[in-house]
Amino acid sequence: MSVLHRIALAGGLSALASTTALAAGLDGKTIGFSQIGSESGWRAAETAVTKSEAEKAGVNLKFADAQQKQENQIKAVRGFIAQGVDAILIAPVVATGWDDVLSEAKDAGIPVVLLDRGVDAPDDLYLTSVASDQVKEGRVAGDWLVNEVGDRECKVVELQGTVGSSPAINRKTGFEEAIADHPNVTIVRSQTGDFTRSKGKEVMEGFLKAEGGGSDLCAVYAHNDDMAVGAIQAIKDAGLKPGSDILVVSIDAVPDIFAAMAAGEANATVELTPNMAGPALEALDAYLNGGTEPPKAIITESKLYTPADDPQGEYDRRKGLGY
Repeated sequence: MSVLHRIALAGGLSALASTTALAAGLDGKTIGFSQIGSESGWRAAETAVTKSEAEKAGVNLKFADAQQKQENQIKAVRGFIAQGVDAILIAPVVATGWDDVLSEAKDAGIPVVLLDRGVDAPDDLYLTSVASDQVKEGRVAGDWLVNEVGDRECKVVELQGTVGSSPAINRKTGFEEAIADHPNVTIVRSQTGDFTRSKGKEVMEGFLKAEGGGSDLCAVYAHNDDMAVGAIQAIKDAGLKPGSDILVVSIDAVPDIFAAMAAGEANATVELTPNMAGPALEALDAYLNGGTEPPKAIITESKLYTPADDPQGEYDRRKGLGY
């Protein structure tokens, strides 16, 4: 995916403020939304926020849940094209295999906006992508761990996201970049937990058994908070203390990770705002009503949260946002 430009957007909860005043020109438009599924609390929040933003803008949103299957997404997008929607939002399951259906949307004159994940396809096949800098997310997580452990030996186990997805690829890359110059911090085991809490728990249980019960492990790095919460349970079941015996760092900043942080069972999370729809609708409004081409990449902020950042308050502020 070619990135031509990047613009910074306000991050944190401020990013959840409605931008639909700027998208008022979409009133009465029909937009299709192909969502990956509901594999995590963050994904559920993104769906809820997208529906809310569309409603405020007067958009008729046609929603399709792909249940984590790309073939379902492609079928849904082709259905949107056949219906003649005004635009299409896609949160792609994986990065590859999109050229044909994106070409079909382009031929039909329907602009496509990617949400929170990228694709390996020519960038003239979509209007823009609204996402975080996923490599930076991994780097922020890795930098935190490096600073936290100092010079002591730190064996890390990694819970990767869905194989082939851009967040899994990029969050791994960023974390490895952060620890590259610190030989005392090493990843000893890495396996996909598919972004789900149950799989994260299952894989962490395997890690602990493979590493002699986990007493020599220093930290778990999870590509999302849901896998981290699953890992926390596995660590507790093994008779260890998450957050102290084994450090826990992850990405998303969902309410449950703040609850774990408040309980002393998690150490750091990097925020991924669920409001990708606000900037997407603003870009579509400018394009459909004024012919204004947006930048190819609209980048949201990646903010680090630790126990010093009022985790209980963050939990209380976020729990009603659809997570």
